Amino acid sequence: MMNDKVTIDPWGSSQSTDYSRIIEQFGLSSMDNVALSNPSRLHRRGIVFAHRDLDVVLESKRKGDSFGVLTGLMPSGMMHLGHSMVIDQVKWFQEQGGDVTIAVADLESTATRGISLAEGRRIAAEEYVSNYAALGLDPEKTTVYFQSERSIVQRLGFQLGKRTNLSELEAIYGFDGSTNLAHVQAPLVQAGDILHPQLDEYGGLRPVVVPVGVDQDPHLRLTRGLASKTNWFNVNEAKMGLQVGVSVQEENSAVMGVEANGRVDKEKRKLIFSRIVEAISSLGFSDIMSNPKHGTVNIPSATSRDKVSIRMALLSLERSLGGMGLLAPSSTYHRFAVGMTGDKMSSSKPKTTLFLSDDIATAEKKIKKSYSGGQATVEEHRRLGGDPDKDVAYQYMMYFFEEDDKFLAEINEGYRSGKILAGEMKQLCIERATEWLTDLSSKRDQNAHLVDRFFQ
Repeated sequence: MMNDKVTIDPWGSSQSTDYSRIIEQFGLSSMDNVALSNPSRLHRRGIVFAHRDLDVVLESKRKGDSFGVLTGLMPSGMMHLGHSMVIDQVKWFQEQGGDVTIAVADLESTATRGISLAEGRRIAAEEYVSNYAALGLDPEKTTVYFQSERSIVQRLGFQLGKRTNLSELEAIYGFDGSTNLAHVQAPLVQAGDILHPQLDEYGGLRPVVVPVGVDQDPHLRLTRGLASKTNWFNVNEAKMGLQVGVSVQEENSAVMGVEANGRVDKEKRKLIFSRIVEAISSLGFSDIMSNPKHGTVNIPSATSRDKVSIRMALLSLERSLGGMGLLAPSSTYHRFAVGMTGDKMSSSKPKTTLFLSDDIATAEKKIKKSYSGGQATVEEHRRLGGDPDKDVAYQYMMYFFEEDDKFLAEINEGYRSGKILAGEMKQLCIERATEWLTDLSSKRDQNAHLVDRFFQ
């Protein structure tokens, strides 16, 4: 039923937290059955709850192949704890061997927030990258760039724009006749951000994973669709094994042997299919059945696990033939960290969050006033217990401040049973937040000299 559908808005101030319905409605894959080596705190606690094609990245890691990680920042305010959650994930992927690219969405902030390019540059360096250095990102394996200064991003967005239309953007983002065109263009530039690290001059063809809050999934859906629409060869499961199909498009019709009058040059077509067979044979397959007449190549012995390697080989072939050869990005999705008032965190609402630049006194004051999952009186709390799922102090320890899973489980049980009071939970959070913010401030000072290296 239409009224039961969940709406996701990457620019909205309120979002659904019905994660099961989000997984079902938007076709995400649950993280429940994903085996990770050395999972982070966010993985262990189910905070990263869903993904798209993460197996592509994990397979590359398993084989020792390269993979990339992309994230972005909107230079329109101060960095808060919710932003640090993304960097925690980026750092984890970097530790697994991924190279990191970070886009400063200065064009988007100009279009949607009215922030000048000069102000966006200042905010990016002072409010964000200084904290990236403090949070432990390696500047030698991280590149930060500005949308306005990387022209390939804009050109790629323009090229990809041929693959979509206003109707699709309206369906994905809810745009209407009142939406300004700079706002409409912003998702296409962001698609260029996400896909350009695969280009030869920015690291080459490899899987790229984008860790985001689930509210950013519309950008991933758009970008994955655009990348797939450019592909010349598609790999799908068949009754037996896998099947490769050829997509004849305006840009590749001559290469595929389709003449201007619509006739097919059979010799050119045979040559293309022999190149397909050659690319797949290089992976060790011998039971390849080519059928140029029907436009398919079958590999009966291939399994779903082989899909990634076959797809990568065919994307390389596509590039050698003059195509874009773009792999749809992978993505992971984390739950929203609740704001101090029980609503969504927002940089534009200082009372809803802890900023990474908050001093200890400010942090303590905010935590003391934060939304509690306790009962109205001590007597009721001792009798009925509290709800840690609604308690901001507990949630902040789970998301940010407490590494010890065993201790977290103990205070969860203690709060539910009424042994730990709401004020005591807040005090525990204050102690850990004080330690965390003090350490972060110290590392910001120690690593200030690294900031410029992130932009090189």
